[in-house]
Amino acid sequence: MIDEITDLLFGLNMTIISGIFLLIAIVFMIFGIDTPVYLNPAWGTVIISGIPMLLLALTRLIRERWISSALLIAIAMVASLFIGEIFAAGEVAWIMALGALLEDWTVKRAKKGLRNLIDLTPQTGRKIVGGVEKVVPVEDIKIGDTLRILPGESVPVDGEIINGASSLDQSIMTGESLPIDKGMGDEVFCGTMNMYGAIDIEATSLGENSSLQKLIDLVKSADEKQAPTQRIADKWATWLVPVALMIAIVAWLATGNIERGVTVLVVFCPCALILATPTAIMAAIGQATKYGVLIKSGEALETLGGLNTLVFDKTGTLTYGDLEVSDVISVNVDLNEFDLLKIAASCEKLSEHPLAKAVVNKAHEAKIDIEEPQSFKMYPGKGVACLNSYGSIYAGNSKFLLENKIDVDVDSYLDALKNEGKASIIIALNGQIVGLIGLSDVIREDSKSMIDKLHELGTETVVLTGDNAETANYFASQVGIGKVYGNLLPEEKLEWIEKLKSEDKKVCMIGDGVNDAPALKTADVSVAMGSVGSDVAIEAADIALLGDDIGKISYLKKLSNSTLFTIKVNIALSMTINALAIICSILGLLNPVTGAIVHNAGSCLVVLNAALLYDRHFDDSIKKIDSENVEHNHYHYHNDGEHTHSHEGIEILDEIKTENGIKHMHFHKHALNRESCELYHN
Repeated sequence: MIDEITDLLFGLNMTIISGIFLLIAIVFMIFGIDTPVYLNPAWGTVIISGIPMLLLALTRLIRERWISSALLIAIAMVASLFIGEIFAAGEVAWIMALGALLEDWTVKRAKKGLRNLIDLTPQTGRKIVGGVEKVVPVEDIKIGDTLRILPGESVPVDGEIINGASSLDQSIMTGESLPIDKGMGDEVFCGTMNMYGAIDIEATSLGENSSLQKLIDLVKSADEKQAPTQRIADKWATWLVPVALMIAIVAWLATGNIERGVTVLVVFCPCALILATPTAIMAAIGQATKYGVLIKSGEALETLGGLNTLVFDKTGTLTYGDLEVSDVISVNVDLNEFDLLKIAASCEKLSEHPLAKAVVNKAHEAKIDIEEPQSFKMYPGKGVACLNSYGSIYAGNSKFLLENKIDVDVDSYLDALKNEGKASIIIALNGQIVGLIGLSDVIREDSKSMIDKLHELGTETVVLTGDNAETANYFASQVGIGKVYGNLLPEEKLEWIEKLKSEDKKVCMIGDGVNDAPALKTADVSVAMGSVGSDVAIEAADIALLGDDIGKISYLKKLSNSTLFTIKVNIALSMTINALAIICSILGLLNPVTGAIVHNAGSCLVVLNAALLYDRHFDDSIKKIDSENVEHNHYHYHNDGEHTHSHEGIEILDEIKTENGIKHMHFHKHALNRESCELYHN
C-alpha cells in the first residue's frame, strides 16, 4: 500500500503540480490574500510531495533502521504543520522531492547491453550424424559431437577443429581486429564467426561452460557489484538529525517560543545540500553532451574526478581498428613498388579477407588499373593464388608459399614488420619471392596528445588488449604508454582490472568491443567508443564518446575535477547559509515562513552556481557538436527500386542488391534529431 501511494505521488508530473500549488501560495502571500488555513494552496504541496517523503522516512527508520535526510525534513514539515505554518511545510517537502527527482534522473542506467550480448548466443548447430548434416538446437549438442561450421556461420559451442582450415573472427572474445587463422587441433570459441572455409569441430564445452556464456556471466556479476550512489545528505543524516533536534529543543526551551524551535528545524533541512550534487552533475552532463560525450550516470562523473589509473583497449580505441597498407617492399630489382602493388591487388581482388580488401583499397587510392585475375583460388587461413598477364602469382603467409615449393628468404623483412605490430603478405611471381605488403592498424591522431595530457594530470595509463604482445607494445610505445599486457581474453582483462583495484587504484577502463564489456562493468568508471563500439560495450560503459574522439578523455577528466570542486563549493555554501539561518532563527530574526524563504534562496544559489558549469571551457582543442549540421550516413532499403524519398543533394556511398530490394548507403547533413532525418529513413 505504501509503495502504491509513493509511486502515485512521485514523478516529474506530480512534482510540477506540487510546485504549482506552492507558487500559488507564494502569490497569495505577496498580495495579502487571506484564506482559511484548510484552503491554503500549500496543502496541495504538502499532500503531493510531503506524504511520499514522510512515508519514505518512516519506512527507512522502521524497516531498515536507517536515519536518512528525509527524516529531518519530515520532522520539520510536521512541526511546521503543528504550529500552522503550511507554506513552510510545503516548501521543504517540495525541495526534497525536486532533489530526489533530479538525482534519480542522473543515475538511471540502461540494461539493453546484456540482452544484446545474450542475443549473440547461437541457437542451432550443424551436427554430423552418420555422415549426414542435421541442424539441431544447441541444447541437443553433447560433448564429443562432431559439428560442421560453414563460412558465415557462428560457432555454436566451444570445440576443437578436427577437419579443415579457416579464418575466424574472434573479436567478440579478444577484440583482435584481424581474423585468426585456424587449422587442425586449434581451439574455437562459441559465438565467434567462421569467415571462409568449412570446418568440422568436436564439441568440448557446452551451455554454461562455454566461453560466450562465461562472458555473459561476467557482465552480469560485474553489473551486480555496482553499488548505487548514496546521497551525500543521507551520509551525514545520522548526526544531522539529532543535532538539529537538539538545537531546536534548546532554542525552544531557552526562549520559551516553540516557533523559534520550528524555524530552526525548517532552516536546518538539508535541501540545498541535497541539490548540491545532482544540479552540478546535471550541468556537467549537459555540457558534455554539447561536446559529443554521453554520461549515463552522475556517479560516473563523480568517480571520474578521483581516478588515478586509466586502462585502454587497443584496437578501435587507441587505433581506428581499420587496416591500411603501410609498407610496399619490393625485393626484385625489376619491379618497383607500383608494379608490386598492382600484382598483389590483382590477385587479392576476388578475396573477401580484410587484408585483401586493404590491398585493393590501396591500389584504388594509387589509381592503379587492377587486372582481372584468372584461375583464382582461395586457401582459407593461408592465402590466394591466380594467373594474370604477369604470370603465376601466390600471395599469403610463409607456410602457404613453402607448401607450394617456393623458397621464403625474407625473414628479416617479416621480423621488422612484426616488431612494428604489422601484418604481412608475401608475394611470389612465377615461383620467386618478389616482395611483401605490410599492413597496419592506424593510430588515432589524438591518442598521443591525449595520453600526454593525462600524464600531466598525474594519471597512470595502461593497455589491456587481446592483440598479440608485439603489436600491443609497438602501438603503446607510439602513444607513450609504458605498461602493456597482450593476448588477453575477456576474463583476463577483468582480472587485471580487479588486480589494479586491489592495489588501491581508482580505475577507468576505455574500450569498444563486446570482449571489453566485463572489464568495463568492473572498473570504477568506464568509457566506450560510441560510433564504432559494440552495443554491448556502449551499454556496459558509464560514458560513451559519440564521435569516437579519443582526445575527449582528458577533457572528461578536467570536467569531472571541476564538477567535484563545484559540488564541494555548493556543500560549503549550503552549510554556511544554514548555519547563519540557524543563528538568526534562535535570535528571533526569522520565523518559519521567512526561514523557508531564506532556505529556498540558499537552494537557488546552489543551483545557479552549479549552472555555471554548463558553459565553462576546459579544453580549447575540444570542439562542440554542431547539432544543426551533423554529418550522417546510414543504410536503408528500397522496394524493388521504388523510392519513398528524394536523393536530391544526397551522396550515395554504396549500393547493395539483396533479396529485400536495393540497399543504399547515404551521406548527408541534418539536425541532431530523428525528426530532421525522417525523410531519409522512410
